[in-house]
This record gives sequence, C-alpha cells and structure tokens, in this order.
Amino acid sequence: MVLDEQDTPELPAALELQAGQHYAAGDLERAIGCWERLHALHEQRGEREPAGRAAAMAALHLLIDSGLMATVRGWNRRAERLLADTPGSPVWAVVTMVAGYERFFSGDMVAAAELSRRAVALGRERDVPAAVVIGRTALARLRIIDGAVEEGIEQLDEVAVELTSGRVDPLTAGMMLCEIVCAAQGVGRHDRAREWTEVMDRWRPGRAVGGISGRCRVHRAEMLRWSGPGDEAEAEAVAACDELRPWMRREFGWPLVELGTIRLRRGDLVGAEEALLEAHEHAWCPHPALALVRLAQGRGEEALALVEEAIAHPLPMPSKERPPFVELRVAPLLEAQAQIAAALGRPEQVEAAAERLESIARRWAGPGLRAAAALARARAELAAGRPAVDAGTAAVAAWADAEAAYETAVAREVLAAALDAAGRPEAARLERGSALAAYEAFGAALDVRRLAAADDDVTEAPAREPAVAVFERLGSGRRIALGGVERVLPDLKGLRYLERLLAEPGRELHVLDLVAGESDAEAPEGPSRVDTTGLLVLDDEAKAAYRRRLAEVEEDLDDAVAMNDLARQEVAQHDRDYLVDELARAVGLGGRDRRTGGSAERARTSVTRSLRYALGRVAEQHPDLGAHLARRIRTGTYCCYEPDPLSPVTWRLGPDSPPHGSSAGR
Repeated sequence: MVLDEQDTPELPAALELQAGQHYAAGDLERAIGCWERLHALHEQRGEREPAGRAAAMAALHLLIDSGLMATVRGWNRRAERLLADTPGSPVWAVVTMVAGYERFFSGDMVAAAELSRRAVALGRERDVPAAVVIGRTALARLRIIDGAVEEGIEQLDEVAVELTSGRVDPLTAGMMLCEIVCAAQGVGRHDRAREWTEVMDRWRPGRAVGGISGRCRVHRAEMLRWSGPGDEAEAEAVAACDELRPWMRREFGWPLVELGTIRLRRGDLVGAEEALLEAHEHAWCPHPALALVRLAQGRGEEALALVEEAIAHPLPMPSKERPPFVELRVAPLLEAQAQIAAALGRPEQVEAAAERLESIARRWAGPGLRAAAALARARAELAAGRPAVDAGTAAVAAWADAEAAYETAVAREVLAAALDAAGRPEAARLERGSALAAYEAFGAALDVRRLAAADDDVTEAPAREPAVAVFERLGSGRRIALGGVERVLPDLKGLRYLERLLAEPGRELHVLDLVAGESDAEAPEGPSRVDTTGLLVLDDEAKAAYRRRLAEVEEDLDDAVAMNDLARQEVAQHDRDYLVDELARAVGLGGRDRRTGGSAERARTSVTRSLRYALGRVAEQHPDLGAHLARRIRTGTYCCYEPDPLSPVTWRLGPDSPPHGSSAGR
C-alpha cells in the first residue's frame, strides 16, 4: 500500500518508502519528488548528511531516467555543499559516481575517467557496491571509446559476473546490465550483446526494478531485428514502449526508434513514421530509420538531405543507449548514407560514406562494424562501375558471421547486382533467391514485393494447383483445415480479425476498421464508439516537476555562461529546449491539457495482440497452417494477409461463402 504523503510529511522513513513505491509503480516524477521533499525536510532540520544523501538520490534517479544533465548537476552540487563538513561520509561515493557518469554522458571523457576511478576507490573503501560497479562500467566503456575494444569488453565481462552475483542492489544491477549490452552494440559486438541480453533476461524475473524489464525487452527486440522473425521483434518493441512510457523521458525515443526501425523492415511505413516522429518529439534523433522511410516512400533526395544533416550535426543527446560524442555515433548514419546515395546514383557520396565507415571499423574493431563497412564498400564499388563481386561476397560473409539475417539478405541483393554487372546471371538469381527466402522468413513485406518485381525468375515458379484451406465458424467454435488435417478451435476475437483479412487477400485494413467491425458484430444496438480521448501527455504532478526542472536548468545555464563553459551551455540549452517543448506539447488551445494514446494507438496494440494470440493457438493445433499464416499475416497500423505467390492457397470461409484465392485483391 502506498502511504499518503500528505498525512506523513514529517517522517523521513515514510518519504523514502514512498519514493521506492512510486518508482516501482512507474510514477517517476512523484518518486523524485519524494527525494526532493526528503532533502528539504532534512535541510530544515539542520541534518546535512541525510539531506546530502537525499539530494544525491534525486540526482541518481534523474541521471538514470530523465536525460537532463543540467538538473543532475544541480542536485549533485547541492549534495556536495551539504556533505562538505563530512568528508568521510559513504554518500560521497554516490555523489562521485553520479558526477562521473554525468561527465561521461556529456562528453567530457577526461573528467569522467578521473571521477569514475575515484568512485570505485570510495565505493570499496566505504562499502558502497553500486559506486564500485557503476564506476567500473564507466571505465570499461571509456576504454572501448579509446579504441581498446577487447580490453573494455573483458572488463565488462567481469562487471557482468558481479552484477548477477546478488551483491549489488537490483536497480543498479539492471541498469548496468543494460549499459553493458548497449556498450557491445555501439561497437558492433552483436555476439556479446546477444550473450549479455540472455544473461539480463535470465536475471530479470523477480529482480527487475522500475523500467528494467522494459529495457530488457528493447534489447530482445534489437536481437530479433537482426535475426527475425519481424513480428516477434515488433511485439517485443511494442511491449517495451508500453512498459517504459512511465519511466523514461527523453530516452523514451530509444524504444520508439527501435519500434520504428522494425516496422520499416516489416513494410509498415505508416506505423514506422508514427513511431519515429514521436521519437523526434522526445528530442531523440530518429535517423537513420526516418531517412530510410523517406527513401522507401520514394522521397530519395529528402532522405539523403536528412541523413547528411544528421551526420553533420549529431544531436548532443546524453544517453546510456548510444555511443557518446565520438565517431561511433555516426556509424549507422553512414550505413544509411551509402544505401541512399547508391539508390540515387551518387557514387562520390557512396565512396565518402564507405571510407569514413571503414575508418571507424578499423579503430573500433567489431563484427558488426566490419560487416557494415564491407557492405558500404561493395555499394561504393558497384556505384562507381568497378567489379564489386569480391566486395559483395565479403559483405555477405561478414553479415552472416554476425548472425544478422536481415542484413545478410540486403548484402545478398548487392552481391546479386554485382554478379549481374559481371555477366553472371545464374549466380545473381541464386543470391536473390536466398535473399527473398530470408525476407519472407523475417516478414519483410516490402522487400519481398520489391525483390519479386525485380527478378521475375525468382518468383515465377512452375504453376501449382492452389491448396484449399478451410477457416469457417461452427457455432461458438471455428473449423480449420489444410492438407487433410482438420482441427476445431474456440472462436477467438483474433480469429475473427483473421477472417476479415483472409476474405480480402492483399488488401490492407486499418486497425480501427477491424475494431469497428468487431464492435458492430458484438453491439446489438449499433456500433460502439471507440474512445478517442487518450491519456494526458503530462499530468499536473509531471507538469509541476518539469517546471522545477526548467528552473534548475536555467540555473545551470547561467552558471555555465558565467564560467564560459561552452560545452555545458550547449547541453543545458538542449535540456531547456526539450523541457519547454514538452510543456508546450502537454497544453493545447485555451490552456486545455493535450492527450495521447487514443484510438489508433490502443487499437494497434489490441489488434496485434489478439492476432498473435490467435495465430499461436492455430500453430499449436495445426503447425502447417500456423506456419503459413505466421509468414503471410502482416500487422501494424494496417493489417494484411499477403498471399504466397509460390504456394497459393484458396480459402473457404464458410459453407456458403465463395472461395478466396491467392490472386484475389492483387
């Protein structure tokens, strides 16, 4: 039970308990507010060390979840002032640890290293395990950034063992496991990222605090983005967004970009754009994914301009999830620049992107970076009209070694183009066939259609008699049959959505139409109205907290100006702009509160979950039919049953309904 703050404002223990309860419940602003009130209470009583500890805990929570470094610095300075008379206090380990990571996120690597070493020493001396492991994690990441990748990875391995030992508190353990995965991904060590994600996933049940479970989901979505299947990747990303929305502020752009990238790969351009634009509203860079959405929409010049702007002016966003303020940050942007420039026939720009990416891969050696550089080099050779077969073969091998199925398929397409240019059409068809199979297994609808259109020989197999599948209602159940195997299932809502899609093969149906159709069928007095009000963008507590943060940022900005600290000024100015934008976004015309998460967002989540549950039940009872539907059903803002051109199916949806064949609606 959460205690009533107004009834027990004088009890420090009650405020600290409330802080933990609010954080666990996903109410970040009230959690931080409790630490702020606890700080004020101790300060009023003249209890300087406890007041300093409360200020340090407020700084720590702001560091973990807000991305607002100016406010972190402000609360840490309060702690330092209050602790000045108690140099032997264990709280100094926490203050130093927070200061070190704040410097790391803000790009001051020299100060970050010095403070992190001091945090480790203080943590060991004063028995503060969190300061030890967080300081060691920062130092390992700094070694990686310096180019000593293997040394840094080995140090992170040692930290990971400590984190799962049970000697570290759950919040610290979960956050640092997330950090370790992010560090591996930043240098293209997808193998280590996968291993540590599995460790985090095993550790998580019963231990995860706050948004840790959601962060773990994002990492699982990232793994599935490389390997597929795409529908599972999207399911994890959607669930991560649902879980993380209460905890994250600016860094909420991270799961949104992951969701947008996965939707782009699955061919849901509308859904991808929605997620990426929301990430942009959170002051998070939506590129390269948004630029690639523009390319897929046929807006190539705009796509190239967007990615070039992002490379020239990287957003100085302090973040645990992205490499800080070094060339590593632009590596994914350079990959996209090479792809877009190649599509537009700009060989000079492809070459420039490839050269810079190769330089990054040489400094921070990792399988993913090497594979990305190899693919960019193959694109550059092909764009320049030079023999690119060897470069394309190297790219395919590199991505296959990295166990990234989608990227391997992309590399096979580039190799196929090189083989065509070399006058080897049979070998080119073989590569395209392998790419097509990989795209189908992933669920990459647009890639399947594009590749099928580009190479008729791959898709035009000898004509086969369509298989006949049955999918009809039987009272409160549903009969399914294919290939002589027949089963009966309960008539689930997801199966009714599925019937709508099967009735119109190839047609995209908006999730609101599916929900409305279900509502019409269930409501005896007419269609139900779908709630469009949504949730408040920011509630009153959050708005008050944001205004306090804005005042703290203004104070930090004034201090940075007085000290002529240009780097701090830039970061503080971005913090200020973000908070002003968030407050403006939360208030509409006439001062009315804005809302978010209305019909379309909830309908997408509801329909996707219902369909996936139904498909899972079909797969349990009829594996062959389940496998076919899993490959051919696409979910998102628009859902669709995409007929298989190689294995056509004729659907019988009822005793009196006409058959629906694979060619219908195409």
